[in-house]
Amino acid sequence: MQLLIEKLVKLQSIELERTRLNHELHALPAEIARSEAKLAAAQKQSSEAKAVLEREEKKRAQLELEIGGHRQKASRFREQLDTVTTPEQVAAMEHEIEFSTAEAERLEAEEYASLARTETQEAALVAAGERVKLLAAEVGAVRADAVKRQRQIAGEQAKLDEARLAVRAKIDSEWLARFDHTAASRGTAIVRAQNQQCTGCRMGIRLQMWNQLRDGELMNCDSCNRMLYWQPEAAPVEVAPAPDPLKASSGRAPRRSKQTAGSSKPSAA
Repeated sequence: MQLLIEKLVKLQSIELERTRLNHELHALPAEIARSEAKLAAAQKQSSEAKAVLEREEKKRAQLELEIGGHRQKASRFREQLDTVTTPEQVAAMEHEIEFSTAEAERLEAEEYASLARTETQEAALVAAGERVKLLAAEVGAVRADAVKRQRQIAGEQAKLDEARLAVRAKIDSEWLARFDHTAASRGTAIVRAQNQQCTGCRMGIRLQMWNQLRDGELMNCDSCNRMLYWQPEAAPVEVAPAPDPLKASSGRAPRRSKQTAGSSKPSAA
């Protein structure tokens, strides 16, 4: 029975390693996708910064046209001041000159603000471009590592498949069927019993079953139905209880109970 247990435990270790490799293999595309998502976000940020710069440039071009129009209008009214004859006309032209000059100055202030925003956005565009380059290189490295790891996993899986077939060939078909059925439903088919518990489901084990396991038998857990075995070298070491520190420090013999002290009787004559 011990030989069967060793074979089943070895088979399960192979199955668990195959499962781990499969999970790692399936996680590789997700790792690539996360790296590509970071790159896409950086590219979007760079595109948005570039679009903001283009809008600011168009806005300044429009502002320059409007500023030029107001400056020309004010200049034209100044030239006409010498030709007017009535105070009302002079006041009207001076009002137009003042308004056009004020509008030109207001628009120039907007143009300066646009230039300041452009400087900030140009710095952001440079930073976004550097980040795009960095993440693009990272995506390439992640893809290369994924391809390399896929090949490694394929080689490891091939060796495990070979070892798996060799172990299964040495196990009786009935036990293999029980193993496969339990592993399919529970994830693991055989677990160790320890401290009178199943290490698979942590449920307690009946005393009779515990004694049978300690005798080397292979049994099924009443709770999870996994195959249970006991491994002597894995059993916890029993530690002797520590002496009572009060008794050890008193230096006196422990007192006898009243029942012990008065229990002796004289013998019959």
